Amino acid sequence: MSKKIGDVILDIRNISLRFGGVKALTDISFNVREHEIRAIIGPNGAGKSSMLNCINGVYTPSEGSITFRGQTFSHMNSRQVAEMGIARTFQNLALFKGMSVIDNIMTGRNLKIRSNLFLQALRVGPAEREEIRHREFVEHIIDFLEIQAHRKTPVGQLPYGLQKRVDLGRALAMEPQVLLLDEPMAGMNVEEKQDMSRFILDVNDEFGTTIVLIEHDMGVVMDISDRVVVLDYGKKIGDGTPQEVRTNEEVIRAYLGTTH
Repeated sequence: MSKKIGDVILDIRNISLRFGGVKALTDISFNVREHEIRAIIGPNGAGKSSMLNCINGVYTPSEGSITFRGQTFSHMNSRQVAEMGIARTFQNLALFKGMSVIDNIMTGRNLKIRSNLFLQALRVGPAEREEIRHREFVEHIIDFLEIQAHRKTPVGQLPYGLQKRVDLGRALAMEPQVLLLDEPMAGMNVEEKQDMSRFILDVNDEFGTTIVLIEHDMGVVMDISDRVVVLDYGKKIGDGTPQEVRTNEEVIRAYLGTTH
């Protein structure tokens, strides 16, 4: 049974990004539909991470706008974006290496915590009940990602593939409507990539989360994506289903290095 793709949830319009005289992105437009897996691909230096940084408020676009659930912004800051329901994992892991798996994933609940710091420190009354609720949610994520055996392990002691899974767990702890994944499989072996692909598909299916994905492994992209947008030198050169993109002459040239 094919899944039901919904209406446009995220609309990127004419985004350009400059750093001094350098153009990182030029007039990029594409949209993301609810419940789809939307891949952004392109050779190194194509502007993929810059695009994600514009969506989640790390960079302010020089031109253009981003519409999320009908609200249009020329700029959002990272906290606003998170509060609205967009979470992000990073290419280079930004985990707290000395903290346990469960405590790292708990940091993803920070925006959901309502008690003040004083009550949290004392762990009394409503603060204690709230923490129990958050920990139950985090335990559900740990079960979902099959890392129960490592709950109390400091993250720095885990193999790389499991650290990537913890990073995904922390993003899921925010209960995002849209999840931005920046090369979630970089540096992984074949088995780890298969596991991560399965978890991404399960997040999309079971949590109903919309996913925007940057990934270099074309096999993975073609297997799990609903639609693909292709960037090259900061410009959009392709957009469509995996099959459409696979047969696009300009995309083929870019990947074979004969465009320029």
